[in-house]
Amino acid sequence: MIHDVFEDFVGSLAPMTALMGLDLGEKTIGVSVSDRMRTVASPLETVRRKKFTLDSARLLEIIADREIGGIILGLPRNMDGSEGPRCQSTRAFARNLSRLTEIPIGFWDERLSTVAAEKALLEADTTRKRRGEVIDHVAAGYILQGALDRLRFL
Repeated sequence: MIHDVFEDFVGSLAPMTALMGLDLGEKTIGVSVSDRMRTVASPLETVRRKKFTLDSARLLEIIADREIGGIILGLPRNMDGSEGPRCQSTRAFARNLSRLTEIPIGFWDERLSTVAAEKALLEADTTRKRRGEVIDHVAAGYILQGALDRLRFL
């Protein structure tokens, strides 16, 4: 089930289950996961996009392996808060994924998450090549951590 309102998403989660954060790009999907207590997000991997069936199969594999109880999708709003073509694409991905799993899906505003991830990697003196390899799942970690931080106040 897809939830546009974060509080509704939180209400639909089973207790003591991890969450998965996704940063959807045109060529890749950054994946991060939380612990069962939902306190810390950890970048996991970057899935190279091929076809939806292959991409979703990998995500469902992670969901099963990690016993994920909910999915947070980064929603790439414009800086003025409006939704453009990338948001429509993300919502379409959520609709397609929801047909394959009963796990609740929620959205999190991802504005500037990639910028924050890039800054953190630069501060860690990561090489340009390595930054290119990890930026997507580090950004997914920022998206998921933002949602987890909000969760503590609900």
